[in-house]
Amino acid sequence: MLIVDSQIHLWQNGKMSAHHRQIPTYSVDDALAEMASAGVDCAVIHPPSALGEAVNVLAVEAARRHPDTFCILGHFDLQSPDRETIVARWRERPGMLGFRFTFNQPHQKAWWTDGSVDWFWAACEKAALPVGLLAGGNMAALTKIAERHPGLKLHIDHLGRHGGGTGITDDAA
Repeated sequence: MLIVDSQIHLWQNGKMSAHHRQIPTYSVDDALAEMASAGVDCAVIHPPSALGEAVNVLAVEAARRHPDTFCILGHFDLQSPDRETIVARWRERPGMLGFRFTFNQPHQKAWWTDGSVDWFWAACEKAALPVGLLAGGNMAALTKIAERHPGLKLHIDHLGRHGGGTGITDDAA
């Protein structure tokens, strides 16, 4: 049986938020050692968005070196002027299978309902790019997005609940 860890983070010289390991670096070698110890065959890397787009590079390097072990749900600035080209060319980077977003910054919270990223849902649906989301507190809005985009492939983190060790639940989850 193939054992897949569907969400790991790699980072280098970073300060992670309190609900993550409080170490400056968690490398591909660290992940491989822990995966071997736990009997995990492969993993989906979710580069931590709090550390910016540079962590995508670390994930791509891991997937390039270990293509049978790692794939990636990466992220980028959804307000980038060349955002549509970025989405169209996403799979050109080794290991990039789709996206993962949290929308947990104050300026992003309205994106669930204000239409700001409707272009993104449509583009991902058209390109069959899966989207992973930390959607706690926004499951009702996500349901409406899914209804408008029935071909959109969604990966919901933390059972649709808030992440980060919070006990807060979402009745729509």
